[in-house]
Amino acid sequence: MSIAPALPETSKAAIITGFGEDLEVRDLPIPELEPGAVLVKVDAATVCGSDVHVWDGSLHAGGIRPVIPPVVPGHEMAGTIVAANGDVPYVGGGLAELGDRIVFTLGRCGTCYHCAVANQPNLCANRKSYGTNCESHPYLVGGFSEYCYVYPSSHKIKVPANVKPEWASAGSCALRTIVGGYERLGSIEPWQTVAIQGSGPLGLFATALAKAAGAKRIIVVGAPDARLDLAQEWGATDIVSVLTVTEPGARVEAVRELTGGHGAEIVMEWSGARTAFAEGLDMVRRGGRFLVGGQVGPHEVSIQPSKIMRNHLNVIGSMSAAEPQYWKAMQFLSTHQDEFDFDRILSGRFGLDGVTDALRGMQSLTEIKPIIDPTLAF
Repeated sequence: MSIAPALPETSKAAIITGFGEDLEVRDLPIPELEPGAVLVKVDAATVCGSDVHVWDGSLHAGGIRPVIPPVVPGHEMAGTIVAANGDVPYVGGGLAELGDRIVFTLGRCGTCYHCAVANQPNLCANRKSYGTNCESHPYLVGGFSEYCYVYPSSHKIKVPANVKPEWASAGSCALRTIVGGYERLGSIEPWQTVAIQGSGPLGLFATALAKAAGAKRIIVVGAPDARLDLAQEWGATDIVSVLTVTEPGARVEAVRELTGGHGAEIVMEWSGARTAFAEGLDMVRRGGRFLVGGQVGPHEVSIQPSKIMRNHLNVIGSMSAAEPQYWKAMQFLSTHQDEFDFDRILSGRFGLDGVTDALRGMQSLTEIKPIIDPTLAF
C-alpha cells in the first residue's frame, strides 16, 4: 500500500503546554511516513484515567513515564487509514487498505528480552508510547488530534464492521487491559465469587467479562451511584459504595459478610485507590487469587506479607496487554453488544477545544469515559 495523495499539510491537535493547565489547540505538521508507518484520521478518541495523570503531571512526578510538554495526550483512539508507506499486516491476518478502520498497539522493538524471549511485548523495554512530546517528528503521536501517526512497530488490528469507533477506542485500552488481566488470572468457575474493586471503565469492563465467564456472584466496590447502577446492569449481583461504606475495614467486612465470612475466591483491583491493595488482600478467601491491575500511581502502602503466605494467596500483577488481547477485545465488542450496552460506559462528547473539560470531568468522576471527537466544530 502506498502513501495516499491530497493529505492536508497540518492537523489540529489539543496540546498540554503545562501540567494542570488548560490545553491549547494548535496546528501540527502532517509527518512524512517511515516504511511501515500509517497515518489515520481519528474517528474517535476516549479519555483514560492515565491521560488525567499525564495532564496533572503525576505520571511524570512518580517516575512512571517521563512526560515532557508540549504533549498531544491520548492513547485510546480508533481511526481510518488515510496513508501508509508499504504493506501493513494485520494482527490475525490480511493486509491493511486505505479506508480500513483500525486500532493499534504501542510501538514494540521486537528484539529485547521481553519481546523476543519471554513473549511479553507489553513489557518491552524500548516501547514507544502515544501521548508524548510533539515538538519533533512524527509530531502527531496522540489521539486528541485530527490525525495520528501510527508507528511502524505498532501492531494494527482491524475494527469489526459492527463496532462503533468510540467502542473500539475504549476497547483499545480499558477492555484489552481487562482481557490481558483475565488471561493472567486464569479460569473463573461458575461456582466462584468475584469481587471487583473499582467501578470506572476498567472495573465495569471487568464486571462484563466476569458475567460472560459465568461467575456465580460478582461484587463491585466503587462509586458514584451511576457507575454502580451500570455495574448491576452488566452483571454485578452486589455492590458496595465507597461513599456509604467509607472505612477500608468496613468495606472488607461488607465483602466478607456477602461471602459467608470467607471472602471472594477472586478479587481484582482496578480502582487505583491508595488503600485498595491492602483492602483487597483482606477480601480474598484463603487459597484465592488477587489480581492487581489498577495501581499506576507512585503512592506506597503498608501491608503484612505474612497474610500472603498464611492465606496461601496468589497475587498476580497485570500490566497493559499485547496484540492478541487487542484483537480479542475487538471481538468481544463485536459479539457481546446484545448482552452489554457499550454506549452506557461512554459519557460526554467533546471537540478538541473541550479536552480540558473532559479531563476535569474524568478527574471529578462526573464523566465515566469521555469521547473526544475531532470533527466537532470549534
